[in-house]
Amino acid sequence: MLLKVKNEGDFLRQVLIAGNWKMNKLIDETEEFCREFLPLVEDISKVEVLICPVFTSLYPMQELFKGSKVKIGGQDAFWEPRGAYTGEISPAMLLDAGCSYVIIGHSERRQIIGESNVIVNRKIKAAMEAGLNPILCVGETLQERENQRALEVVKEQLTESLQDIDLGEKPLVVAYEPVWAIGTGVNASSDDAREMTGFIRKHLARLYNEEIAAATRILYGGSVKEDNIRDFLAEEDVDGALVGGASLKANSFARIIRAGEDG
Repeated sequence: MLLKVKNEGDFLRQVLIAGNWKMNKLIDETEEFCREFLPLVEDISKVEVLICPVFTSLYPMQELFKGSKVKIGGQDAFWEPRGAYTGEISPAMLLDAGCSYVIIGHSERRQIIGESNVIVNRKIKAAMEAGLNPILCVGETLQERENQRALEVVKEQLTESLQDIDLGEKPLVVAYEPVWAIGTGVNASSDDAREMTGFIRKHLARLYNEEIAAATRILYGGSVKEDNIRDFLAEEDVDGALVGGASLKANSFARIIRAGEDG
């Protein structure tokens, strides 16, 4: 189903299926994927399709997807436009490579690299100023969930990551990723997704207003596969998915996208 109609038809949210390749695929593997993938999704018209490959594959992917509806994005961006920041990549560089989106605050960067909500906030501001659409990732660890702190943690991540950010004219995508369900083979249930995505939308309404909350797309991410995607998309506040491992294979990713297309 292309457009999820909310609030008695006042707001339309297009389903977004995004693939996060993480640190996978060399350039030749990227090229092989793109050639196999494009024919599988050439008739997709309802779902917005996005792939976020490694930085070295951005430019060749842009060339291969030229003329198609498939969009590309970065997996991260620094908060400065240029300068002596060895190893970093700026939002302007992502735009130059053909990106329209960027993932910010992924749990692996929070957990492994140690990124704080303050850093995530700076990155979102920089991405928006440059003209990129940020995908803000939030989610709790297993210990936090077992300690009954899941809602508290996600609330804090949203509040601090969006500090002093105006969403009135600059859209944002939020991805809920239960850390305990990423790459573990343990899936959050559709009930888990319903509770948290509903909470996220309500908290966005508190931070901003009902209109912005209703217009914001919320994705589910966490071991998304072709055999569970329909359950998640059936939830009222789930507007798509951030797909990890299953996006690395053209056929499986195309089938996930097809589930969103067919409703």
